[in-house]
Amino acid sequence: MKLRSIALVASLLVTGFCQAEEVLRVSAIPDESPTELQRKFSPLGKYLEAELGIKVQFVPVTDYAAVVEALAGKRIDLAWLGGFTFVQANKRGKVTPLVQREEDAHFTSKFITANSSINSLNDLRGKAFAFAFGSASSTSGHLMPRYFIESKGIDPDKDFKGLPAYSGTHDATVAWVASGKVDAGALNASVWDKLVEQKKVDPSKVRVFYTTPPFFDYNWTIRADLDASVAARLKAAFLKLDAKNPAHKEVLDLQRASRFIPTSAENYKAIEASAKKVDLIK
Repeated sequence: MKLRSIALVASLLVTGFCQAEEVLRVSAIPDESPTELQRKFSPLGKYLEAELGIKVQFVPVTDYAAVVEALAGKRIDLAWLGGFTFVQANKRGKVTPLVQREEDAHFTSKFITANSSINSLNDLRGKAFAFAFGSASSTSGHLMPRYFIESKGIDPDKDFKGLPAYSGTHDATVAWVASGKVDAGALNASVWDKLVEQKKVDPSKVRVFYTTPPFFDYNWTIRADLDASVAARLKAAFLKLDAKNPAHKEVLDLQRASRFIPTSAENYKAIEASAKKVDLIK
């Protein structure tokens, strides 16, 4: 009887493990429109399924905080996070940054305007211009733009017309500036470049008037208790992506990555310090 009981327990444990790992649940901060996020993820999801041999499911969320909560609550296994969202997730529970795009080691934000009287950050001081950030939890759409504005002695909560607005996404910030809803805004440099390439914004009408110094930004993060073998295969799959391989090129192009490289929590210490400096975290 004891042998049968041991065998039954072992069988249940194996079954439970297989069920737990038969679907890799993936999400991303909603820094762009839902349709764009799904378009970007689809080829990557298929690639990861083939490499890992398990189903990969994209789990959309409504806002940045929802991704942090989903990781903390173990409702997702892997998430595309900004630097600030990673810092927030790391404070909520054990997470491990897995890989980043090579470009994320020297990321920047763009300040844009369609107003001819705005040509520098100094032009924003005390002129009562309406200004838009992206999401309040965005690294490149809020935290770092706010940090660099304040380092110039400009207080976004006093020097702009009313309080700064929050568009929610980078592409929405561009739309707000282009329509005249706000006089200026800040967004992710990669999204700006993409919108220009796709001719979704006219740079002769909406122009960049300031680019921030570089900082670390996005990464793919896993919950720290994800099965070690799955985590290792997942990391290897990202590092294997090669732009010279036609089958990989679409994945990398949609991720706006030349390649993926390993990353660590240490890379985001400066982001955490910046967030503390501007009172976004304690």
